[in-house]
Amino acid sequence: MTHETTRRTVLLATGATGAAALVAACGGGGDDSGSTSTQSPTGEDATGGPAGRVLADIGEIPVGGGKIFKDEEVVVTQPEQGEFKAFSAICTHQRCLVSTVSDGTINCPCHGSKFQIADGAVSQGPATRPLPAEKITVEGNSVRLT
Repeated sequence: MTHETTRRTVLLATGATGAAALVAACGGGGDDSGSTSTQSPTGEDATGGPAGRVLADIGEIPVGGGKIFKDEEVVVTQPEQGEFKAFSAICTHQRCLVSTVSDGTINCPCHGSKFQIADGAVSQGPATRPLPAEKITVEGNSVRLT
């Protein structure tokens, strides 16, 4: 019995191959978290150094102020000498990137919301929710995002 290649056969075969490739690319690993980690249980990365990427030297974060890291969407503050905090740099009102840290507040340029540098709490609306805290570590003279 001879089998003739038809347009329908070619389309079905192509579709099946494409679907198989899509399924293989999208999963199959069991862990569906979508994240990877090179951190060990001891808090060190795969190279044996402290976990996390260095954001700044502690001298770059002024006491009573802070510094915004736009690429990381994080703001690091130093409410009191030697006390470092980190928050999301995305305003909880309409997701604008905050632009300045001054007079004890983290300031959003879009609608004027202000957040306290010590805890991210709203000090002036229209935002009604605080800035979410971010995890940092301070080791030696370095502030690291963890």
